[in-house]
Amino acid sequence: MITACQLYDDNRLALINVQAGEALPSDVIWLDVHQPTQEESDWLERLFVEDVPDEDEMDDLESSSRFRVGADGVHILSLFPQRLANDTRGVNMSFIMRKNLLISFREDDVSIVRLLRYHIRFGKADVRSALDILLALQDLKVDQLSDLIEDAYGVLDETADQILDDDRVEDTLRELVRQEELNGQILQALYDTRRALRFINKSFETTLDDRQERTIVEVLNDIESILPHTQFLANKINFQLEASMGYSTHKQNKIIKIFSVAAVVFMPPTWIASVYGMNFQAIPELSWKFGYPMSIGMMALSATLTYLFFKKKGWL
Repeated sequence: MITACQLYDDNRLALINVQAGEALPSDVIWLDVHQPTQEESDWLERLFVEDVPDEDEMDDLESSSRFRVGADGVHILSLFPQRLANDTRGVNMSFIMRKNLLISFREDDVSIVRLLRYHIRFGKADVRSALDILLALQDLKVDQLSDLIEDAYGVLDETADQILDDDRVEDTLRELVRQEELNGQILQALYDTRRALRFINKSFETTLDDRQERTIVEVLNDIESILPHTQFLANKINFQLEASMGYSTHKQNKIIKIFSVAAVVFMPPTWIASVYGMNFQAIPELSWKFGYPMSIGMMALSATLTYLFFKKKGWL
């Protein structure tokens, strides 16, 4: 599916659906390509791009693949966070900037794109060119990453109260692992956005207006202010993980200690019972009428003395 954004009279914006093969209005500044069909890909390659990127190409990590200048324009691969129920994952989008036309490619739904389209539809987007679209997406992305960090602080405040709750240990560990993964994705997206903005600033240095330069500087400053929070969150998550694991280990050690002490306490009675359970005739106590209560008394006394000895040593 291809959605176009038109910029017409008095900097007003409109969104229209575009069919492959039809003439494209001259005032289009953005083509948003979502899961294109083969017909749409062929049409785009004939008119605008050298090659429509596939999903594997969008996942490239090399800087030379993510940020480059080609014959069809400036190419940028950018990572966007996408919330899915209680989970968040990174989604790569590919951008090609041609003069005053931005073409974006994505295989997945991206909430930030929906948000920008909503702003455009209701006249809330301050967009005057294709480059403004690209910068607006990066700005909205950083805002969302900041929101994710704020949410993470709230979650970690809750898990801090649950670490010593025996009934919620497993849920707490599971949530901490999820937060560790989320924090890594946030950090990756922040670094990726910083590289993208620096590349945009370098590639369009001679054409950027004052407003666009301010936007780039402000978003970069926002990134620098957010990055320390990711390190603090990482430290907090690791501390809670270690505390939770330490508490679980302490509980296990207490259980093992109980079994160990029980085994030692009952060792003397077991030894006495084993002696009098031997099948030998020359054991005088076997024919003595007080032999049975004597053996029971010896076993009870040996267990009691062993327990008291452990108690005095402070091992219990």
